[in-house]
Amino acid sequence: MTSRIVVLISGTGSNLQALIDATKTGQLNAEIPLVVSNRSRVFGLERAEKAGIPTKVLALKPYTTAGKTRAEYDTDLAQLIIAAKPDLIILAGFMHILSPVFLDQFPSTPIINLHPALPGQFDGAKAIERAFEAFQKGEINHTGVMVHRVIQEVDGGEPLLVKEVEIKPEDDLAALQERIHSVEHVLLVQAAALVLDQVALNHNISAEGK
Repeated sequence: MTSRIVVLISGTGSNLQALIDATKTGQLNAEIPLVVSNRSRVFGLERAEKAGIPTKVLALKPYTTAGKTRAEYDTDLAQLIIAAKPDLIILAGFMHILSPVFLDQFPSTPIINLHPALPGQFDGAKAIERAFEAFQKGEINHTGVMVHRVIQEVDGGEPLLVKEVEIKPEDDLAALQERIHSVEHVLLVQAAALVLDQVALNHNISAEGK
């Protein structure tokens, strides 16, 4: 059975591309029926369209401009994704904090997030920049990447896969960013495969129990 992955993005979509490539090579036994961005005119949408994947832009600003709440936005976002019948939802650089209003709509569908830091370090935005600043102050000599389950607490969910990333003395911020991104592309695909294997196992157990 081919699994269905919905991917949420906000930017260039390099991690989305890694997922697309993995579905094409068979590294992931999955298809991507929908890519959702909360920002228009980002390159990640072009990547999806080039791969023949349907896209949808759902931005928060029109909601707030119209006097609607973040909860209303999250409700509509959840309904959009539910219609795509995902087995897995992946936040791949999605810069919107999902509320319980959204998360409660997916009690049995795993939601995972990629974050360019180690568990408990540099939660939230600009994690790479903050890690590099800490390195320059002599506070750390490495950072990392993790894929974790999504809960209400930002970047606080159970880590699924974690990989340390060395910060070299000769690094500038761009060099560190490039090294981290290369790790991200591999780790996200591995984590997606891990979760989908578990989804398939649970499905088989449920089917046998009927």
